[in-house]
Amino acid sequence: MIVAFRRHTLLPLDDCLYALQPSIPHLTRSALHGCLQRYGISRLPDVEGNKPQRQKFKRYPIGFFHIDIAEVQTAEGKLYLFVGIDRTSKFPVARLVAKADRKTAWEFLQHMLEAVRYRVHTVLTDNGIQFAEQL
Repeated sequence: MIVAFRRHTLLPLDDCLYALQPSIPHLTRSALHGCLQRYGISRLPDVEGNKPQRQKFKRYPIGFFHIDIAEVQTAEGKLYLFVGIDRTSKFPVARLVAKADRKTAWEFLQHMLEAVRYRVHTVLTDNGIQFAEQL
């Protein structure tokens, strides 16, 4: 039953497990994997057709930071997470604040510049109201 199901559906291991468990209640993930290995179908076949070629990421000099803001729900209420990541070194800087306004954005930028030990030459944002020039 397991082999026929896998060959017919071509579902990944965990999806097969969840679909088959109602019919085979004592089926475990390791038992299912062992069965699929025994019959030589533990790996899904490669899909034929035109695969898009992978493009390399654009290279950036070190010091190119991307800053973003995320709203975080906590037990204390809503907070805002400022995150800055260098696109080359992947060096992250983060700070959790109560308000996301121009003042806290400015403070985060100062904190990021102090935390980074090299020259930051470019900062990319989403032009949210925290970072945009307003009249």
